[in-house]
Amino acid sequence: MDFFASKGHKIVPSAPIVVKNDPSLMFTNAGMNQFKELFLGEVPIKYLRIADTQRCLRVSGKHNDLEEVGIDTYHHTMFEMLGNWSFGDYFKKEAIAWSWELLTEVYKIPKDQLYVSVFEGDEKESLAKDQEAYDIWKQYISEDRIILGNKKDNFWEMGETGPCGPCSEIHVDMRPLTERQNVDGKTLVNQDDPQVIEIWNNVFMQFNRKKDGSLEKLPKQHVDTGMGLERLVRVIQKKTSNYDTDIFQPLIQFISKESKMPYKGDSLSSEEGWGEAVAMRVMADHIRAICFCIADGTLPSNNKAGYVVRRILRRAVRYAYQYLGFKDPFLYKLVPILADQFDDVFPELKKQQDFVQKVVKEEEVTFLRTLQSGISMFRTLTDPSTEQSIMLFEEDDALDHIATKEKSRNDRAQKRIRGEFAFRLSDTYGFPIDLTELMAREIGWTVDLVGFEAALQQQKSRSRAATVTDTEDWVIINDGDDVEFVGYDDLETECKIFKYRKVTTKGIEQYQVVLNRTPFYAESGGQSGDTGKLEDASRLFEYPITDTKKDNGLIIHYIDTLPDELSGSFWAMVDPVKRIPTENNHSATHLLHAALKQVLGNHVNQKGSLVNADHLRFDFSHFSKVSDLEISEIEKIVNSKIRENIFLKEERSVPYHDAINSGVTALFGEKYGDFVRVITFDDHFSKELCGGTHVKASGKIGYFKIISESAVAAGVRRIEAITGEVAEQYMSDQSHQISGLKEVLRNPKDLRKAVESLIDENNRLKKEIDKNILERTAGLKHELAKLAEEVNGINFIAQKVELPNLDAVKNLAYSLKDILNNLFLVLASDVDGKPSLTVMISENLIKERNLNAGNIVRELAKEIQGGGGGQAFFATAGGKDSSGIENALIKARAFIS
Repeated sequence: MDFFASKGHKIVPSAPIVVKNDPSLMFTNAGMNQFKELFLGEVPIKYLRIADTQRCLRVSGKHNDLEEVGIDTYHHTMFEMLGNWSFGDYFKKEAIAWSWELLTEVYKIPKDQLYVSVFEGDEKESLAKDQEAYDIWKQYISEDRIILGNKKDNFWEMGETGPCGPCSEIHVDMRPLTERQNVDGKTLVNQDDPQVIEIWNNVFMQFNRKKDGSLEKLPKQHVDTGMGLERLVRVIQKKTSNYDTDIFQPLIQFISKESKMPYKGDSLSSEEGWGEAVAMRVMADHIRAICFCIADGTLPSNNKAGYVVRRILRRAVRYAYQYLGFKDPFLYKLVPILADQFDDVFPELKKQQDFVQKVVKEEEVTFLRTLQSGISMFRTLTDPSTEQSIMLFEEDDALDHIATKEKSRNDRAQKRIRGEFAFRLSDTYGFPIDLTELMAREIGWTVDLVGFEAALQQQKSRSRAATVTDTEDWVIINDGDDVEFVGYDDLETECKIFKYRKVTTKGIEQYQVVLNRTPFYAESGGQSGDTGKLEDASRLFEYPITDTKKDNGLIIHYIDTLPDELSGSFWAMVDPVKRIPTENNHSATHLLHAALKQVLGNHVNQKGSLVNADHLRFDFSHFSKVSDLEISEIEKIVNSKIRENIFLKEERSVPYHDAINSGVTALFGEKYGDFVRVITFDDHFSKELCGGTHVKASGKIGYFKIISESAVAAGVRRIEAITGEVAEQYMSDQSHQISGLKEVLRNPKDLRKAVESLIDENNRLKKEIDKNILERTAGLKHELAKLAEEVNGINFIAQKVELPNLDAVKNLAYSLKDILNNLFLVLASDVDGKPSLTVMISENLIKERNLNAGNIVRELAKEIQGGGGGQAFFATAGGKDSSGIENALIKARAFIS
């Protein structure tokens, strides 16, 4: 940072690791992500030169390093990308000179260990060799150390579309001197040699990759450089692995001490201790990604970014469990070590240490329980006494031996786990496929990986089909890129269309439109996007705007149909019916946040929010259920502030550090600029950084009512509330319900006591009914036992019974099983016009006669137009056609005849 500050660069903070307002990215995977709109010329450039260290994550999409992490010595999930940037200022000459100066003169990396690569050009793309970069490098390094690289290695692209350009990499050869003398390091560059690694990448942003694959020149030429801190430290400290540096060693040594296993960092795959070393590396790496994602506001969950965080955490837990023997939560113990390490660089982790620890521990507890359940299920289904053909099948000739029906079912060497079952273990229960493989190997089995991959791809295809969006390139209508937002003051404005593009989602076509001026608030900060309409200049034709979102800093308006003439003037008009209640809810959210801190404590921090016209949802850090008494106190505080009718104090261009020093509440995981907007309702109550729209005075909110409080994740609670007319209607409905209840109960003096008395009476009557049903079932048991017919050595019963519910039928089946051996029982019932079938089979018949209740009930259910399933000894099915019951009972005999 000091070096590039001396070269005139502005030092800026890291953007959050989880990307917001960019539908093409889930995580920040490169240092340039937060500057993408600058490269595209979509927002004004404030600083021509910038330097930073950016938290990055590469575990999804095009840049996915997850499966290499821990296996090799230099890939990571989260890493710090040191970068220096030029936005239309300096270019190749300065970028190359400064990278060489810093590495060789400041860090003193020996020049004879360095190689550089330059883009060789690409005929298909009509791209020439980067002769300019080649000639500049000749001033610093001999030509025999300059390597020409192809498009794969030396043309950098962030994704399928977007800014891109040729790059020039610097590689360092970390092998011992004798190896460097025997084999030229030049031959090992970009060959995945663990000791010949890229350390710096100078990307020369010159093009924008369009949707059709073509390249267009950017408005200006830019420099985007990146140097991984973890690799740099490894080189400076002369280590053979990133994990052997002081970035990772405090974590690894703690893991080693607690597991009582030595860390053999240089072990090869064939050596003893390799698995343990990989596990320690995985844990030390993954905890970094996990903690910073949680600190940035992304909690482990089952969708989107939260699912990726959960996957990383579970991979770490699985390695800890499998190789290091940690059967109890352990990862959370690493959080304090990490927080101390980063305190001077990214202090937000230290500030949230307790919260992050709590979330990690709870996730570990849940997954360890899942692991145990998965292991138990695996062992049950691979036990020869209980194995089911639906889950397993015998190996075939392709595996170099013959499986025959005559082979013993206990011959485990010829068994293979079905791919569908392995996928179900993974998808439904979170049981990793490699752990399924390991456990299969332990009993001499294999896993059908082809079938597993097929099931996985089917799921991915379904998921893509549900979410795929096809976006075309922008069509420019009017020149310009500086969009003016006027929505804080006006709900309509005259405007022009800058550009538009067509998007197709699930076969539905829409248009995204960018205006030069707009009153439409784009979805962000938890507030939903505005809706409204676009009118032509004559105000005779209108085009509904169905949503407003942000995309790389642009305000995008969604329109189903475009005007015929696009170059003229228009009127953009926000729908006030949606905007006004949304503002009520947003301002109420600020009041709620302050009230929560006042009632529950200063540890409360916002962890997510949703604000729309119907209600507000607020997620916050807190480790226990909010009591009814506390909720009542929170409501009382918020409503008192509403009645005070506090006028909004809005400050739009406050220097960030001045705002923070004034005690304003800022949210972790949000990216703030040099100047921020401060929203205040009473300087001594609520003061927050916020870009959303708000009421001009708190009295406009009207009334505030909490309608639910629940848990979202470990250490995170959720409050849902309503305001204004919605709250008024809610209270009116509640009042009507209570009045109606009183009327039904003949207006008792004490409503609560009357309801409790009614419940007690209902429970007493239910017990009497249950007793009656039991007596009735006992009588039926003996009647049916007398009807048992011996067929081929089997006690066969197939009867329709009259019982009030399916639980009674189930109890009858189990009681018959207790008194009859060799039982094959089929019971039919018809409860409220809904036919059902129950099959019970003695365990010995499952093995001796190859009978399976689940398979049988599925076949019988066809007669009643239904379906079902269950275990080998007990299964049930429901249907639609009661007239088929007799045929089902007759058909049952076929299975034993």
